[in-house]
Amino acid sequence: MTNVDALAPPPDVRLLGLTGSPGAGKSTLARRVAAQWGAAVVPLDGFHYADVELERRGLRRRKGAPDTFDAEGLAALLRRIRDGEPDVVAPMFERDLEQPLAGAIPVPAAGLVIVEGNYLLLEETRWRKVREQLDAVWHLRLDDAVRMQRLIERHVEFGKARDEAEAWVAAVDVPNAERIEAAAHRADRVITLV
Repeated sequence: MTNVDALAPPPDVRLLGLTGSPGAGKSTLARRVAAQWGAAVVPLDGFHYADVELERRGLRRRKGAPDTFDAEGLAALLRRIRDGEPDVVAPMFERDLEQPLAGAIPVPAAGLVIVEGNYLLLEETRWRKVREQLDAVWHLRLDDAVRMQRLIERHVEFGKARDEAEAWVAAVDVPNAERIEAAAHRADRVITLV
């Protein structure tokens, strides 16, 4: 098990990816280490397609699956950050609305940027383009029972009935986690959280 306070930013890294299954603690760890290290955070969730686009594509019932994100948009934004462009602004995901919000997170032209999201290590072409922009990717693991309980509680907190939350986790989050874990061997480092 890793002592989170003992983590240090890897040397010579501008863009560090944090990945792991849903509920593993990516967002929490990203915020925590970003505050310690003086880094910016770019969340993959900001690149969710909006519900209107998910409906158009017939993907609304699978929101959170790899094909419900604008991976190409994320790769393009990371390329701009890597190139040192000034005034780069990333989108965020507003949990209360369950929708992405454009232009919400200013990203400095220098310094460490943490990119956190589920699919940073997938082998599909669109996700490889994201990985190519990252200097390193750390994969986070958490006990499955703890992770699943967190997911259910999160879905309940944001409006689902408990039985709906449990069904969503089984139908959407579990298959997504299987894909994410199958790609974990591509990580530069695997961190087990407590």
